[in-house]
Amino acid sequence: MTETHMPEKSYDHHRIELKWMERWKDADFYKAEDFSPRPKYYLLEMLPYPSGTLHVGHIRNYTIGDTLARYKWMRGFNVLHPMGWDAFGLPAENAAIANKRHPRDWTLSNIAYMKQQHRRYGFSYDWDREISTCEPEYYRWNQWFFLKMLERGLAYRAKALVNWCPECATVLANEQVVDGCCWRHDTTRVEQRELDQWFLKITAYAEQLLNDISKLEGGWPERVLVMQRNWIGRSEGTEVDFRLAETGEPIRIFTTRVDTIFGATCLILAPEHPLTARLVGEADKAKLKQMIDERARRDPGDLVKEGFFTGHGAVNPYNGERIPIWVGNFVLMGYGTGAIMAVPAHDERDFEFCTRYGIPVRPVIRPVDGPLAEAATMQGAFVDDGVCENSGEFSGLPSAEARRRMTEKAEREGFGKASVTYRIRDWGISRQRYWGTPIPVVHCGSCGIVPVPEKDLPVVLPLNVEITGVGGSPLAQVPEFVNTSCPACGRAARRETDTMDTFIDSSWYFYRYCDPHNDRAPFDSAKIAHWFPIDQYIGGVEHAILHLIYSRFFTKVMRDLGLIHHDEPATRLFTQGMVIKDGAKMSKSKGNVVSADDAAERYGADTARLFVLFAAPPEKDVDWQDAGVEGMYRFLGRVYRFVTRNADAPGGDGSADARVLRKLHQTLRKVTEDFESRWHFNTSLASIMELVNHLYNAEAGISSGTMRELLEKLVLMLGPFAPYAAEEMWEELGKTGPVFKQSWPEYDAELAREEMAEVVVQVNGKLRSRVHVPFGTPKEELERAALADAKIQPFLDGKQVVKVIVVPDKLVNLVIR
Repeated sequence: MTETHMPEKSYDHHRIELKWMERWKDADFYKAEDFSPRPKYYLLEMLPYPSGTLHVGHIRNYTIGDTLARYKWMRGFNVLHPMGWDAFGLPAENAAIANKRHPRDWTLSNIAYMKQQHRRYGFSYDWDREISTCEPEYYRWNQWFFLKMLERGLAYRAKALVNWCPECATVLANEQVVDGCCWRHDTTRVEQRELDQWFLKITAYAEQLLNDISKLEGGWPERVLVMQRNWIGRSEGTEVDFRLAETGEPIRIFTTRVDTIFGATCLILAPEHPLTARLVGEADKAKLKQMIDERARRDPGDLVKEGFFTGHGAVNPYNGERIPIWVGNFVLMGYGTGAIMAVPAHDERDFEFCTRYGIPVRPVIRPVDGPLAEAATMQGAFVDDGVCENSGEFSGLPSAEARRRMTEKAEREGFGKASVTYRIRDWGISRQRYWGTPIPVVHCGSCGIVPVPEKDLPVVLPLNVEITGVGGSPLAQVPEFVNTSCPACGRAARRETDTMDTFIDSSWYFYRYCDPHNDRAPFDSAKIAHWFPIDQYIGGVEHAILHLIYSRFFTKVMRDLGLIHHDEPATRLFTQGMVIKDGAKMSKSKGNVVSADDAAERYGADTARLFVLFAAPPEKDVDWQDAGVEGMYRFLGRVYRFVTRNADAPGGDGSADARVLRKLHQTLRKVTEDFESRWHFNTSLASIMELVNHLYNAEAGISSGTMRELLEKLVLMLGPFAPYAAEEMWEELGKTGPVFKQSWPEYDAELAREEMAEVVVQVNGKLRSRVHVPFGTPKEELERAALADAKIQPFLDGKQVVKVIVVPDKLVNLVIR
């Protein structure tokens, strides 16, 4: 430090962060303005479940969003950056049982604590728009949407299999089935029971959900779009009616390969197929129940393919052949029709099943350029298209043509039709739980199922409920809730005691943020038209196929209700990586959770923010390492000392001004481009670190005027990443007003130009060296420089250069042989 410098100050994260946290506590400068003339930017991180406390994995997600929000404010956008709570759900009930505490009390106390943690990290949320899905003011509109769907036939009641614990005498969520047993009784095997359940007809929108994925391309990660396409699972094929041999009763199957139907050697029913229970003899009833229950306990992909013969046969309508009817545990009732024709010669799954049970294999498709396989010599199925053989009038036809003609025959003769089916099934929303949205219907002995009138919404969740985890829905044990009168006839009736799946809550919450206090409608459509679609949505890839599909479905339903005028809720989606520790995902069971509180106390919120942004690109996993966090703490201290000691210093002789200004503008360009394109905040921070090192080395030669520009722009650049430290340094510079309300510093393109271009030199496409040349160097000179490079010479020894590819300022590739 030269004698002209002011005394430097040490970086005290406790003092600085708590000071600004207190000052910002009641400020409303993060408020978004409805209908502002400034360009809007709706930025959203997926709302959290209030589980009790945040760890640094959560902090990374919110830091990515907050950093972008602050940058967009500085770019002049009117930023909507809200936060709320996905507050209903099973964990609250489990906590109530374990701690003898009401779910509402547990949830609200967690919300209060987690909100304080959000504030501690300086996240720039518009808290005036805060929502909590467990409040009647919110879930009233869940009920309203349900009624609208009920009116349109999109909500309906039907029988469905559910997980059942015989000891608890209650339904279990999938999460409560652990290794095939009830989570509370690890020796009690879970069973399947058929109960009346409520569904939303998402299949009515399957084609739209699939087709509109094209509107998301370029804005959503490709792997998310692939997952959604696969989940929707569109298949074009043919429905064909086989006939029960004894009665002629039709058994409809769906197949995408009707061209192989002459090779069908058995029919296989799903265990849950309505016909199965009738065909199975008494001796096999227990086996059937075991098969159904086992499917509830195991992932279908983990099941060994098993089945049994029913003793009955079915007739193939194309050739009149009788084939046996089996039951197979791998056939899904939820896909197609729940019955399949097994063609072991041309389907790997069928081959595995049929060869295990000695069911004949009959090839009927040969390769285009080869003979028909011999069944006895087949080691697996031939699954490609080919040419039909042994297929009656269709023999000799290519597979595609055979499919067309066979389907025409089925339609002409009335035993089938062309069909499109989807893997996605209707959304079962019934939960035999307490802590969720009550379903707004009553059951009347005279009128049947009657919707609650809209004027009587919300149907409020009662608080005087005992939650034991046994004996069915807790709401069924509250007479003052259950017993009511029929809205249609006035007679005694019973309220529905199922509650809604909590994915309902999170399927439309981002619309409510635009108008959170509206008590006349879910939202004002004009406000939605202003803010939507969401410009940037941020969350984990684990939500790719449930939350993100359900929210797209809700958007389309709301559009058809006339509430909105767009097809998709979010233009861009970003899925961040996890924060891991000791090589594993953070979990209490592993003992490797780093709490957000501990990180803020030990290192400061700014340091934790910087580390999770610096340690890896945001889409990659970050390994939390204390040494790396300490490095970021030292970096912040270094910046703080440099700024505070030079804030009012007289300055140096100016000999370094041109050099440091070039470095400043190069850094500004790099950080700006990272924000505007790929969000590689790790390289942005690395550039800022390089700049700081450069400034330290040149400090004595920087004039006062240049130093002032450097300090101000350095602090503004740091503002989105480390808001507390930036605000403190901004004040040290004598500035007022929050940093994020200042304009983002512009770079001078001429100053930001690199003085020398780094040109990659390849040999046969492999990187072998780099040379530095002035920008605009002619191709001939680039070629000469590459050939003369000492690192390249050994690769050329005894070889002939047959071609040279030159990309000016970028690359020279020497092709040799």
